[in-house]
Amino acid sequence: MKITSIGLKNGIFDDKYGKRGQEISIPFKIEDIPKNTKSFAFLFEDKDAIPVCGFSFIHWVGWNLTRDEVHEGESETANDFISGYHSLSKETDKHYVGMAPPDKDHTYELHVYALDCMIDLDEQHYFNDLYWKMEGHILEEAILKGIYKV
Repeated sequence: MKITSIGLKNGIFDDKYGKRGQEISIPFKIEDIPKNTKSFAFLFEDKDAIPVCGFSFIHWVGWNLTRDEVHEGESETANDFISGYHSLSKETDKHYVGMAPPDKDHTYELHVYALDCMIDLDEQHYFNDLYWKMEGHILEEAILKGIYKV
């Protein structure tokens, strides 16, 4: 499986997906999908946030995606997949939190999981709930990495 994004050029995410832009969710496309895939789950995270805030910062998490492409900004408009809680869910009702590295350039990772099932969770859940529901159902995982400049 392979993940690509038109929002990533030469390893750098476009400004519009973070603090210097509209903070709209990143677009991505899934290719070479494993046989028997019923749905996808995804996680967009910043492990470089650990020294700053003490944990890997989750910018977006979703599941029950049944198509191979997500367009920019669809975190707020799509109704055919579920967006769960991110690291600032108690402070904003947006489904996607834009990239905003406070100290240096950060590398952001989009993890996409091909699953052999749909996930029985509503949007009132965090990645840890999704993680346990995916256990034993992951056919393949792909990761797309990119940098957002300070």
